[in-house]
Order: sequence, then C-alpha cells, then structure tokens
Amino acid sequence: MRVLVTGGAGYIGSHVTRQLGEQGHDIIVLDNLSTGFERAILYGELVVGDLGDQALLEALFAKHQFEAVLHFAANIVVPESVEFPLKYYRNNTANVLNLLEVCSKYPPKHLIFSSTAAVYGEPDVAVVNEQSPLVPINPYGASKRMSEQMIMDYAAASDLNYVILRYFNVAGADPQARIGQSTPKATHLIKVATETALGQRDGMAVFGTDYPTIDGTCIRDYIHVEDLASAHLAALNYLDSGGDSTVLNCGYGHGASVSEVIETVKRISGVEFLVKLEPRRAGDPAQLIANNSKILATLDWKPKYDDLEFIVKTAYAWQQKCVELDQ
Repeated sequence: MRVLVTGGAGYIGSHVTRQLGEQGHDIIVLDNLSTGFERAILYGELVVGDLGDQALLEALFAKHQFEAVLHFAANIVVPESVEFPLKYYRNNTANVLNLLEVCSKYPPKHLIFSSTAAVYGEPDVAVVNEQSPLVPINPYGASKRMSEQMIMDYAAASDLNYVILRYFNVAGADPQARIGQSTPKATHLIKVATETALGQRDGMAVFGTDYPTIDGTCIRDYIHVEDLASAHLAALNYLDSGGDSTVLNCGYGHGASVSEVIETVKRISGVEFLVKLEPRRAGDPAQLIANNSKILATLDWKPKYDDLEFIVKTAYAWQQKCVELDQ
C-alpha cells in the first residue's frame, strides 16, 4: 500500500515504519523532527514538515494518493500538557482536524490512530476495557479523546475506515538495537531507570510507596514496542480485509509494579543505583491494566515479547547504544 506515516521518526512511529518497510509497503514519513530522529527512519522517504502546514499536506496527498494513513505525530508528556495545554490542543487535536480535512479532499481508505490509555483518566477498576468511561484528567488525555471523537464523526459521514489503538505503557526497543526511544528528558519509567543505571542520571524517584498493591508501588501494563508496532500492521491488514472501524486497547492484560521494574533493571544492568522515595503524584491510579480480549479476538495478532526481562534487556541494550552515539 501507499502509506503516510505521520511522526514516523519518533519512538513508536519508527518501529512501525520499519515493520511496514519489511513488508514492502510504499512509505512516506512526515515528521517535523521536534522529538524524532532522521536516523530512526530505516525505510521510506522522509518529508520534514508539520501537520499544521495544510498546504504541505494537500501537496503530499495529491501527489501520492495514499491508501492508508498511520498517525503518530503528537506531544505526549503529561506534566507538560498541564503546564502548556494549548500546545497539546494545537499539536494533538487541531492537527488531527487539519489531517481529516485533507483526507476529505484526497480520501485514503484506512486510518490507524495512535491513542492512549490516558483517555480513561483514573478508572474505578484496575483492568479497563474499551467501554470503560472516558474521563481524562489532563490535557494530553483530553486532546487524544477529542481526536478520537473527530475521527469517529468524520468516518460516520464518509467512507473512511479506522482503527483507534489505545496504548498502555510502551517500552523496550528493537531487539537488534537499530532503533529505540531517543527522546531527551524522557519520562517513561524503564527509559529513566536504564539512563540511571548507565550513569546518565544521578538517581531516580519512585512516586508513592503506599498504594494498595503487592509492594505499595503503582502497577502498569508494559507492552513491548515491537508487539505494539505489529498490532498496527495487523490493524491495517484487518481494515484492508474488510474489517469494521473499531477501538482497541493495546496491552498484555497484566502488569508489573514500579519496584519490580526497577529491580529488573538493576539485575540486568548489574548496577545498584540511587532510588529516592517521593510522595504520590496527583493523577496516578494504583493500577492500570488493559483488558486486551477485544484486540486478541479482532486482529490476527499474537504478542511475541510478553516478558518484562526481555523488555528491559532490549531497552538497556538500546540505551547503551545511545551512550555510544552521544560520545
């Protein structure tokens, strides 16, 4: 297929772009490189530009007549979204409107949208399904929720088919350490822990040790980025085979605690690093785990890397490479 990948130079987008390339798709990557890296694009053609540039979008769509769009481009840091909400509504929500307006003129058949478990906010249950209430508690989650609604409404009024994928905690890296998470000042737990183990940080913090969990720290559903990427390809194949538009959680259906993750990083790295115990952060539910029964039943998708040790090993190997690249 002729495919547009927005944000394809970023962490998740680059893994999906690589898998698309390995399957022989014709790929154009649109990325402004604000958080992505040109070196992360292993397949396809890079166009450096912004989704806010509607003239550029129209030129790309007119030239390539895309059959599918995979949309990753977004800002994703929750605390930043609280401090700079308009940035998130502009980049995450208004730019989806720009994209859909261009899609209305040069209609692709399929859209795969990168959403997030943040749309659920602080759910009353530990395991959430796609019908759980959508009550985001920060501008990041709200911006994604608004985008989801626009996609659904536009699809209902057109021939566009979509799959919205709600990510849980994405981690790990390409097992061959070709690409991985390179975002400066990343806030993801496993990324922070591997940076600390490699001496790139003086220490790290655990926010809250008094949650009603097995060890008092928060539990999250960590999904390997390779499995998440393959879910996008499975979603594309599903739509191309006549599947109906749908919304799917992306997770393994079980979780690991913050303390368990940190101990795993220490064990794999062989480094005993400083961990500070801090008070809880506002908005952190004790547990957040995906009910993944719908994605397993809907897509031809079977996770290959549902193993915390493997997730951490690939993340650590990639972080070691990042240290070498920075030298």
